[in-house]
Amino acid sequence: MLEKHQQAPFFSSKNQFNETVSLSDYLGQKKVVLYFYPKDDTPGCTIEANQFTQLADEFAKADTVVIGVSKDTCASHAAFISKFGLKVDLLADVGGELCESYGVWQEREKNGVKSMAILRSTFIIDKQGALADVAYGVTPEGHAQDVLEKVKGL
Repeated sequence: MLEKHQQAPFFSSKNQFNETVSLSDYLGQKKVVLYFYPKDDTPGCTIEANQFTQLADEFAKADTVVIGVSKDTCASHAAFISKFGLKVDLLADVGGELCESYGVWQEREKNGVKSMAILRSTFIIDKQGALADVAYGVTPEGHAQDVLEKVKGL
């Protein structure tokens, strides 16, 4: 698992518009909130995405871009954004490389059945590309506000 002050693993992935988004796009210019979530249009993921959207202007004022990541496709992301009017970029990590590099693809047990899934996690990356904050296993409700407070404190 990653820790604060480490260099953030490089990422480059397609967003909801099938455009490539990379960490290098923001280095030296903006802080990045990179949040991983299990699946588009599910209850917890919708709460989290909507709350990040509600605070989008505040994140922008704090010189920060918010990017969500799941293993859903670009088309799924586009539909999710359209349905809820989301104001975040969503990256399609269909192959799971990004999830692996950030240590969020983990085994979980639900109803006695073990399976692999994305552990809801958030990483704040500073303008130099270092991890300013690392949070594994977060709860969706109120999480965006907590992240905003951390970003403002940087």
